[in-house]
Amino acid sequence: MYPTAFVQSMAYTETLFTALAAWSLYAVLRGRWVLAGVLCAAAGLTRPTAAALIAALGVTALVTLVRERRLPARTVAGVLIAPLGWLAYVAYVGVREGSPTAYFDVQAAWGNSIDFGVALALFIAGLPWPAALGLCAALALLGWLVVLCVRQRQPLPLLVYTIGVVFVSLVGAAYFGSRPRLMMPAFGLLLPPAVALARVRTRTAVPVLAGLALASAAYGAFTLLGSGPP
Repeated sequence: MYPTAFVQSMAYTETLFTALAAWSLYAVLRGRWVLAGVLCAAAGLTRPTAAALIAALGVTALVTLVRERRLPARTVAGVLIAPLGWLAYVAYVGVREGSPTAYFDVQAAWGNSIDFGVALALFIAGLPWPAALGLCAALALLGWLVVLCVRQRQPLPLLVYTIGVVFVSLVGAAYFGSRPRLMMPAFGLLLPPAVALARVRTRTAVPVLAGLALASAAYGAFTLLGSGPP
């Protein structure tokens, strides 16, 4: 039911990354830091969005240090292992291309540089006003979901990860149609509406879910057929 979820059947790596991220966060919540670090390292080999997952482990460890004034050895090990996958891929590209900045050069060539939302703002400004208004409303809804995640008091690693994925997805200069796909791993955003739907009656939940599924399918079809690659 997620917009552009059809990409999960393609050669994109969001599906694998999401699975690794979810299990890494679960391992953190269970106190299995070494396993969490290993899974995070594996996630770093699939997508650069692993930066959000690395941050989630790091911030959680830092908060633990402040609260308990010490860090268990397994926590330190997990935090140190976490970025190794992402760093290894950057090093691999550098060796393969013969330049220490090759990974970032390739990203820039694809237009994936970090511009802190400038490209997104320019894209919105270039739209007809009804489309621009609708997109602004969608971004406002996204912000509201983030606020709901905070108010829901989600576990710290999940919250940091979710906000990190949203941030990374919005601050890059990537093609706009890819942004819903880039935000797909931010599954924490789905928890507030899931809780809300669990509280309503089935006769209300069914038409709501059906309407959302149809809207998502329509948007996905438009993205796939009318506006270029996702």
